[in-house]
Amino acid sequence: MAADHTRAPVLEALADYRREGRLSFTPPGHKQARGADPAVREVLGDAVFLGDVLATGGLDDRLTRNRVLQRAQELMADAVHADHTFFSTCGSSLSVKAAMLAVAGPHEKLLVGRDAHKSVVSGLILSGIEPVWVEPRWDPERHLAHPPSAEDFDAAFAAHPDAKGALITSPTPYGACADLRAVAEVCHRRSLPLLVDEAWGAHLPFHPDLPSWAMDAGADICVTSIHKMGSGLEQGSVFHLRGELVPPKLLGMRADLLGTTSPSALIFAGLDGWRRQMALRGREIMGATLDLAAEVRAAVEEIDGLHVDGREDYCGPGRADDFDPLPVVIDLEGLGITGFQAADWLREHRNLIAHLTDHRRIGTQITLGDDRATAGELLAALKDLSRAAPGSAPAPRVAVPSPSELRMEQARLPRDAFFGPTEDVPLSRAAGRVAAEMITPYPPGIPAVLPGERLTEPVLRYLRSGLDAGMYLPDPSDPELETIRVAARK
Repeated sequence: MAADHTRAPVLEALADYRREGRLSFTPPGHKQARGADPAVREVLGDAVFLGDVLATGGLDDRLTRNRVLQRAQELMADAVHADHTFFSTCGSSLSVKAAMLAVAGPHEKLLVGRDAHKSVVSGLILSGIEPVWVEPRWDPERHLAHPPSAEDFDAAFAAHPDAKGALITSPTPYGACADLRAVAEVCHRRSLPLLVDEAWGAHLPFHPDLPSWAMDAGADICVTSIHKMGSGLEQGSVFHLRGELVPPKLLGMRADLLGTTSPSALIFAGLDGWRRQMALRGREIMGATLDLAAEVRAAVEEIDGLHVDGREDYCGPGRADDFDPLPVVIDLEGLGITGFQAADWLREHRNLIAHLTDHRRIGTQITLGDDRATAGELLAALKDLSRAAPGSAPAPRVAVPSPSELRMEQARLPRDAFFGPTEDVPLSRAAGRVAAEMITPYPPGIPAVLPGERLTEPVLRYLRSGLDAGMYLPDPSDPELETIRVAARK
């Protein structure tokens, strides 16, 4: 029987709850906005509180006999050609951990691209999984990491035949994509699963001009953040399963270890509504978004000092295999300013917020929520930035290491270093010591330092100079980076 994508079970259940006027003596304690602070109600509006009900005993009865969430997940799976879909209200940070735990356990090996998000590293710390790092394909000129190749994973499996599977990130926050079909084939030749962190790829299934997405490319588990490139609410994530290498009940059990017992019906509703929107009109919506992104790219390229990173910059031998044009990453090297300076100037002077920032780029993602009006504001702001840049302070130098200097020895398991005895040492004396914390430039959130890595002078110099230049480091125990937490000497 064909799935009816005009239906939205979660949204319909919320409408029924409101229409039937149910009186709840359960959490949440605001009781349909009645107890909420008036100032909060004024800012948020009552609709937020009216949609904030229990998933069990609110959206559904106490035994979930109406299968509200299950039906919504089944519709999502059908929309994206998965066998099973699980909703997460804790973002893809939870989803990717659940996927990892379903494939490997303590002291078992998992191949992981070293360009992984910090949530993957958190999963390693919590689980005790032993990472076998697979090097990204580095562009030393642009100082960018692209996803590892299928050949890289094949070689890693050959060196570590006891590995339980592989995890790759594609697309990257910059829009670089792997050849997922080839990587999946490498895994399946060994009857091992491929996990894809596709947090930035929610839109990929819905237009043929976009890169292939994980389920269609043969991946076993795919993690997707609907809030990033879709229209879901923040923290709205899904993870999809296909094939027989990972049992769905096992994946559900692992997710249950990490997930909240009080999930947000509001986030469920955002996921459910986005699926209906895209199942019914996805190709039309994404076609218009791609056209708009192409116009923005062409217009930015005409602005003095700006260059839009494109397929020709990212794809080719030794680089990425495919390219998503929607992140619209702008290289500022021609203006002589950093991405940190540009982002601060745009927010202060043009009330415009860029997403990704690094030592020479900003990311200005175009999504289904943009139109010619928002694109026009972006282009006008970038033209103003181009004119203002010559009067800016000289760009602080960020000492970006070469690819060979950036990689450090994994001297201990991340879990052992993180939970073992530690001490704080001055940055000037940290080289040679084993890190006991993550240090992550954010966004995009790819750690430069992992627990268990032996610290080197080039990486420490990069972080110190980056922090001085405006880099955001949210996770070190000393935000000023005067000291670093390291494993205590035995």
